[in-house]
Amino acid sequence: MNENTKKDLKISLLIGSVAGVLILPILVNINFPLTLLKSLTVIIGLAIFTAVGYLVGNFISRYIPVIFQFVKFGIVGGLNAMIDLGVLNFLIYLTGFATGIWYSGFKSFSFIIAVVNSYYWNKHWTFNSENKHSTFEFVEFFLVSLVGFSINVGVASLVVNFVGAPVGVSAGIWANVGAVAAALSALMWNFIGMKFFVFKK
Repeated sequence: MNENTKKDLKISLLIGSVAGVLILPILVNINFPLTLLKSLTVIIGLAIFTAVGYLVGNFISRYIPVIFQFVKFGIVGGLNAMIDLGVLNFLIYLTGFATGIWYSGFKSFSFIIAVVNSYYWNKHWTFNSENKHSTFEFVEFFLVSLVGFSINVGVASLVVNFVGAPVGVSAGIWANVGAVAAALSALMWNFIGMKFFVFKK
């Protein structure tokens, strides 16, 4: 295993661990019974899962090179999703609002925090951009993210405020269903936009 692979593996473990910590307020908000042992299991399990995903992607990339960037993008995307969902659930937990205009506002705020994180990790780790004059690059990133933001918040708001929770599903759980559907909807747009427009070589 070369030095770059070791470094990337450590980063994958770090990202997985942070994502594991961020998933805890989500679990609390959907009434999942947490103990210290379950919390540690979630954190360690997600760290191991992320590292294994990186190693599998690294192996496959020997045959399909673009997979290497896509796996890194997916790992960063997983962290972004946990930041997005973690902040969203924390705000829902603090206020008790899981629908309506408050939900859309919370979703907008949590998405913006995730986008800032996304720029840093995708620039420096996923795409290894060496652009020193990054003002234009950030503007491109912002524009791609703005479209991703529209897809993300639009789908989440559509699922939560217009489709609505099915009978027997709590507003907190349905808020997370909307957020996950939104993240998946924006995933491919974000990868294509960042690879071919923002961080192109």
